[in-house]
Amino acid sequence: MSVKVEELMTRSVVTAQPHHTVEHVRKMLEKNSIGAVPVVDSDGHPVGIISATDLVHDLKPGSPISHIMTEKVYTVPLYDDTSIAARVMRNHHIHRVVVTHEQKVVGVLSAFDLLKLVEEHRYVSKNAPTPAKRKGGKRH
Repeated sequence: MSVKVEELMTRSVVTAQPHHTVEHVRKMLEKNSIGAVPVVDSDGHPVGIISATDLVHDLKPGSPISHIMTEKVYTVPLYDDTSIAARVMRNHHIHRVVVTHEQKVVGVLSAFDLLKLVEEHRYVSKNAPTPAKRKGGKRH
C-alpha cells in the first residue's frame, strides 16, 4: 500500500516571514507547541526554515530571523509517496520536510508523522535482497 504525504502531513501550518524577529518566532513555537516553522515570502513560497534549535543561541530578541534561518529548504509535493519524504529526511539528516503544492507551503511532514505508518501497521518490511546465484557453475 502506497501512502501519500498528504495523508500524514500536518495541514495547519504555522509560518513565519523573514522580517519576523527571533522573539516573535520563539513565542510562535511555544504557543503552538511546535519545533520549527517554514519561512515564506509574501506569495507563500518557502524561502527558509527555522527550528527551536536555531533559537537556543544567545540571540538578540529583535533580530530578524532572516539572519539565522536555514535557507536550504527540503520540500516534497503533497502527492508524493511517504517513502520519498522519508528518503529525503534520511539522506539529509533532517527531522521534517516542507510539503508544497504548486510551489506554495501547504503542510509539514515530520519524522514523527512517518512513525504513524509503523504504529498503524501500514508499513510492511521487505525482505533483504538475496545474493545473486551464478549460472553455469564455477569459473576457473
